[in-house]
Amino acid sequence: MAQRTGLSVHTLRLYERAGLLAGEVRRDGSGRRVYSAWDVEWLANCVKFRASGMPLATISRLAQLVREGTGNEAERLELLRGHRRHITEQLAQLQDCLELINAKVASYQQHLSAGATGDPWHQQPQPTPKEHGHRIG
Repeated sequence: MAQRTGLSVHTLRLYERAGLLAGEVRRDGSGRRVYSAWDVEWLANCVKFRASGMPLATISRLAQLVREGTGNEAERLELLRGHRRHITEQLAQLQDCLELINAKVASYQQHLSAGATGDPWHQQPQPTPKEHGHRIG
């Protein structure tokens, strides 16, 4: 299961103890865990939920609702909608960050291709003629 999901054995056991699995984990005659195709699919979803920043408590609640069966789909939907809002906000922030980085990259590329030296973002003010000892006028 660890190989199929990319999760460590430690993380799989943590997920099981935290109630993140949507089904009961069966064991074979030797006491080893036996996972179904549904378990693999659910854990793959959990990996994506975590990668998107979903808290373990939210995944646990969602798993609990799935284990309870039908009749709570509206609550499941609301959990997922709430997380979707969170991701949408994160994407907007990341897009803003990307725009800043793209502007910085373009500025440095232009600066370097022009053969300029120094920091393009911190230009030293040019001395006025008076500062050079020249008289104005």
